[in-house]
Amino acid sequence: ERAAQFGEDMKLELETHTIDPHQFLGIELNPRAASIAELVLWIGYLQWHFKIHGQRTPPEPILRAFKNIECRDAVLAYDGEPQPVLDEDGKPKTRWDGHTTKINSVSGEDVPDETATVPLLDYLGSKRAEWPACDYIIGNPPFIGTRRMRLILGDGYVSALTRAYPEVAENADFVMYWWHKAACSVRHGEAKRFGLITTNSLRQSFNRRVVQPHLDELSIIYAIPDHPWVDTAEGAAVRIAMTVATKDVGSGLLLNVTNEEPADDGSSTIIFNQQEGRIASDLTVGADLTTTLPLKANAEMGYWGVKFYGDGFIVTSEEAQQLASAQGGKSLARPFVSGKDLTAAPRGLFALDCDGLSESDLMRDYPATYQHLLVRVKPVREHNPRAFKRERWWIFGENQPGMRRAVKGIPRAIFTTETAKHRVFQFFGRETLCEGTVAVFPLADAFHLGVMSSRIHVIFALAAGGRLGVGNDPRYNKSRCFDPFPFPLCGEAEKERIRQISEVLDAHRKRVQAAHPGLTLTGMYNVLEKLRAEQPLNAKDRLIHDQGLVSILQQLHDDLDEAVFAAYGWQHLWEAHREAQTGSILDFKTGTVSLIDASPEQFNSAVARFEQELNAELLQRLVTLNAQRAEEEARGIIHWLRPDYQNSKGTSTTQDTLELQPKKGQAVKGQGVKKPAAKVPWPKPLAERFRVTEQALHAVGKPVTAAELTPSFSRAKTVDLQEILESLVTLGRARQDGERFGV
Repeated sequence: ERAAQFGEDMKLELETHTIDPHQFLGIELNPRAASIAELVLWIGYLQWHFKIHGQRTPPEPILRAFKNIECRDAVLAYDGEPQPVLDEDGKPKTRWDGHTTKINSVSGEDVPDETATVPLLDYLGSKRAEWPACDYIIGNPPFIGTRRMRLILGDGYVSALTRAYPEVAENADFVMYWWHKAACSVRHGEAKRFGLITTNSLRQSFNRRVVQPHLDELSIIYAIPDHPWVDTAEGAAVRIAMTVATKDVGSGLLLNVTNEEPADDGSSTIIFNQQEGRIASDLTVGADLTTTLPLKANAEMGYWGVKFYGDGFIVTSEEAQQLASAQGGKSLARPFVSGKDLTAAPRGLFALDCDGLSESDLMRDYPATYQHLLVRVKPVREHNPRAFKRERWWIFGENQPGMRRAVKGIPRAIFTTETAKHRVFQFFGRETLCEGTVAVFPLADAFHLGVMSSRIHVIFALAAGGRLGVGNDPRYNKSRCFDPFPFPLCGEAEKERIRQISEVLDAHRKRVQAAHPGLTLTGMYNVLEKLRAEQPLNAKDRLIHDQGLVSILQQLHDDLDEAVFAAYGWQHLWEAHREAQTGSILDFKTGTVSLIDASPEQFNSAVARFEQELNAELLQRLVTLNAQRAEEEARGIIHWLRPDYQNSKGTSTTQDTLELQPKKGQAVKGQGVKKPAAKVPWPKPLAERFRVTEQALHAVGKPVTAAELTPSFSRAKTVDLQEILESLVTLGRARQDGERFGV
């Protein structure tokens, strides 16, 4: 094309070297789509030819039957046609088709239509499909999430797929089988590079498990983690990711969408922010959060709520009262919240919780509730493929016994919804039940609520959790956002300051919502976001601002952030952030730069750049802190969030621990003190004395005095241990109750 612009004489005669359709290979399951794909290749080739050569006829024959678009499954091969699975009588087994419903004659609700079935199929001789040899692999594989695979593809297909690819996690999305196969082809030298369009859930932990093992030999050299898209099958707006990978390890170009302007034709004008560097499996550049490890200190402190598998479990306040009246005042209804209740206006719904009851107990003691569930839940659960859910239909499909145990001994717990525009944490009483899209943290201390509500934790959660849905809302992934997060170790004064602010913050939001039932947290935080950006408020925004007292909300969050930064010992970063708002920017590379005389555009650009660098700095510090805590935990030093529950037996989790050693013939005071084989030498350097004292305190597992701890060391003085233990309390690395110290 370029040569043709310079006239007839400049045309390059490359008829014998041209690219033609035989070099484009393909695999397509749909026969019609496969034929169209091959036809489109020829149309494109002829358009190119006539554009360059005018009316000159292409070499004969013009169309050739290359048969390079194969009509078959791209990831799974099997012998012949799938065979029906037969029951004991030799009849084909069937399942509900997954979408056809009918009206229940009693409840008037939609329930599965048992007559709408599809056969269960067995894929004999199943194995991974082979791909033809090529230089480059591109594709837009089917967008089917792990939760819908069995419903859409069938149990037999998914079972055959997982057998053929044992190295791919079973909870990975369907598209990840293409990513895995393409990565294997490039790693083994069968292709040079690949580029795929996938759902933006590629960054989620269940899909990163597929990507991460390949990055020791591959590099993602180009990526867009999140981009608007229109699904061709349903015409629905979705979010997608684009990745290009090649062999060897190096840097890549990462494009993050910063602005989307919708066009009249349904497309969008996209503005990107570009970054260069090593692209991690979560499609980020900078601090590699994929290297963080789950901390034992956070173990058993994060759960998901229950999953019903039957909407009949949810009732209104009036329905709950009617059921209780019919049962002599007895009720199984518990206050219930979903993610929608947390972000929008609370609906005041209840859930019928039959935990611990047998079917006969339920029928005898709660007959009205039994009939309600019999009519509204049992017809739905009868078609569930899992025997437990079918047979115990009156119990929630996922009952979360671990979560129930953890919240049993505390008055309240922290809730947050899995997917939301704004990351907000709230206290709810232990009697409140939440559903599966709400994360539950059995922590009653407002210190923990404050830290999790702070900018430091929210920045970490945004980077680690990724985004989901057409709304592109951040997702809170408990295993990536909470389990590896290192809480600050600080003194009681710092903790108490955080407690006070977070209690006021939680009460403030609940109070204004109670006074204005239509007021939502999403609306309040939308206005807060505008206040921070100094954007004008419209009439609706001003109403929300006045009802929600959003300026007070902003002040509370600022005070909380300042307190949490101080708890980590990072006050200088908070001060730099405050300076950025007043006209001086602390550039991490060049120092302080005054922006008082800058134009508004220059000022806003500089502030945005600073905030991005500050976030990167915070993430790097948290990744480093996670590594330090993991190393400490390997030595037995674990800073439990709730030691009374997590470490109630006072057990040590490492072989390299210190235990108390009494002097010969001397009784050791205190219960639960262990007797090891040898004393530990008392180090000379003060830092080492701090380390071994803290390690010994963790090994004991129960509160002890300085005198009781002294015999575990050779040549240690009680007065020295007392001073070190008090210092550990001041630093937040130990707790003190009278004369006793614990962890």
